Amino acid sequence: MKVTRALQPLLPLCQRLLPDMRTLPGILNLSSLPNLPGLPGLPGLPGLPGRLAGLSLALLKATALDLAILAGHMLLYPSGIAQERRAAVRPALPGAAGAEDPPQLPTQAPPPVVLLHGFIDNRSVFVLLRRSLAQHGRHRMESLNYSPLTCDIRTAAELLGRHIEEICERTGSAQVDVVGHSLGGLIARYYVQRLGGDGRVRILVTLGTPHAGTRVAPLANAHPIVRQMRPGSEVIEELSRPAPGCRTQFVSFWSDLDHLMDPLESACVDHPDLLAQNVRVTGIGHLALPVHPAVATGIRQALDTAPSDAPSGTRTGARRGTARTGPRTDGLTVA
Repeated sequence: MKVTRALQPLLPLCQRLLPDMRTLPGILNLSSLPNLPGLPGLPGLPGLPGRLAGLSLALLKATALDLAILAGHMLLYPSGIAQERRAAVRPALPGAAGAEDPPQLPTQAPPPVVLLHGFIDNRSVFVLLRRSLAQHGRHRMESLNYSPLTCDIRTAAELLGRHIEEICERTGSAQVDVVGHSLGGLIARYYVQRLGGDGRVRILVTLGTPHAGTRVAPLANAHPIVRQMRPGSEVIEELSRPAPGCRTQFVSFWSDLDHLMDPLESACVDHPDLLAQNVRVTGIGHLALPVHPAVATGIRQALDTAPSDAPSGTRTGARRGTARTGPRTDGLTVA
């Protein structure tokens, strides 16, 4: 009984990766154990040993990678405690291009990128992602640290809004792109949906963000902000409300080995009023999402894919009265 209870948090992951299982007790000759507390309806399928071996290997690799990333991040953590210095940005000199060449929108500098970390973390988690973005032309990047003592997603979203306004005023940019890991993505989404931030945020990329809430680690409910990340919380309910005319484009990366998402699909954006693309990442866990080079490539592609050229507020048929077909889903396999 203790063993089965210990396995209970892994059931959503197993059921997601082994969707065809139906009769696990019979296949494993566990008829002598007719009642397995905490394992109702655990499925089974032909070729189970091979599938289980593959699952175990994938989980082992993802867990080992997450542990290695955690160890490295703990070393970098002190470097990210202080807020980032924000140097003044010099506007580009007019006429830098040839005088005979008319100005073209595609040659304009891309919007600044704002990076927002997850729960009990800081900006140091984005060291590798920043390097990758900088190497591919994204030189205007800033991180926002919010206090680990923050107890309300709404308060953090207001802080993010003030930070983005300051960036736009300082850089002269009308919009920014935002990349949020875990809780950071939820804070950014609240700012976009509930505080009018869709006029400032062009693209919001989320990494392992519990958009529909997560049930993992019930003991963590002692922290108010964790309770706000639970399914059915007031914040999650607010984000499920209609958001007509929302102008921000959402790209959500979610992992099928994310041990902090329960259910796993809670990291997907599923809202009829939002322009959303969900990218399933196979082969890595929660902590690897902001540091893995393959995911960084996907993030760069998402940021470089400008929204539709239609005027603001009229980019989708849904906002013009036409039915939507739901968020687009893509996949990214990380070996």
